[in-house]
Amino acid sequence: MTEVPAEQLTFEEALTQLERIVRELESGEIGLEQALASYENGIALLKRCYNRLREAEQRIVLLTGVDEEGRPTTVPFEHAGAVEPAEKTAGRRRRKKKSDESQELF
Repeated sequence: MTEVPAEQLTFEEALTQLERIVRELESGEIGLEQALASYENGIALLKRCYNRLREAEQRIVLLTGVDEEGRPTTVPFEHAGAVEPAEKTAGRRRRKKKSDESQELF
């Protein structure tokens, strides 16, 4: 079976192949060379998925109302991603590791 290049796959196809590669790598049942090839293929698939998501986000617009002539007004979608607002992370403190605690004693 010949593999289709990542650029030609749909998002769903790329994600399915990526999930298969992850399961295969996690099983530990493949050799080093095959694992490296699978890993490189997985990176290409991951890039494909991220690019498709980014393209989809750029196509999304938010409906903000209607103008004087009754036409819908929109603004581009502002993607916040996985980054937390500064006020949420400002109050957090780093947890000490057990190794940090033992070093404080000396």
